[in-house]
Amino acid sequence: MIALPIFLQISLGYNALQTGLTLAPLSLTMFGAAMLAGRRAGNRRPAGIIRLGFALSTLGMALLVPIVPDADSGWYLTIPLVIAGSGLGLLVSQLNNYTLAPIDEERISEAAGVNSAAGSFGLSFGLAMAGGILLAVLSFSFTNMTKDSAVIPPQQQQAIADKLDEDAEVISSTQLEKSLNSEPEPVRAEIVRINTDATHRSLQVALLVPILAGLLGLFNSFRMARLPDVSPSASVEAPSLG
Repeated sequence: MIALPIFLQISLGYNALQTGLTLAPLSLTMFGAAMLAGRRAGNRRPAGIIRLGFALSTLGMALLVPIVPDADSGWYLTIPLVIAGSGLGLLVSQLNNYTLAPIDEERISEAAGVNSAAGSFGLSFGLAMAGGILLAVLSFSFTNMTKDSAVIPPQQQQAIADKLDEDAEVISSTQLEKSLNSEPEPVRAEIVRINTDATHRSLQVALLVPILAGLLGLFNSFRMARLPDVSPSASVEAPSLG
């Protein structure tokens, strides 16, 4: 939710509406898969559905990594987003019931609150981690590529490094070109190229955060499969259907 909007708005120049429409397959597929899994799960073990959910969501996000540098349209993201959305939908349909099923009915409200708080914390922590990694990789990549450039004069290389130390910022090529109007054409083109490559690299690394989280979930799902299933009470099932 932080890497993809940045990619769409900075690299592809999409506005907020276009970005939302491009990401729609993720949300729509997630909703459809959650509804379908909730109704058609039958006697399938929740741990098995959760494992499949982690596998699909991790696969979908992993497919985005090689696409980022070459995509010139949001259509390139459709299939990976559909795959990831399907996995997330399977997770949403099962995780609440699986987590809260062992809880005694008189403490279910407390457990649901803790479960919700943990989910919110995880989302906030993941966004902060991905954003911090994105900016750190952007600064590191831009500085190193600038120092290795034979086009940019040494004094400008140091000025760019000092600027990034103070404030690393993801900006589009169009915004960058406007700020470089006074520079010679070769220098301007070189800085724009470096900015594009560094941005793509930082976005790819930021995508590794949810991929690693998905792999940890997939690993944990095998441990979950060894535990006995617990039938959820009505008080557990009711909130999950909302």
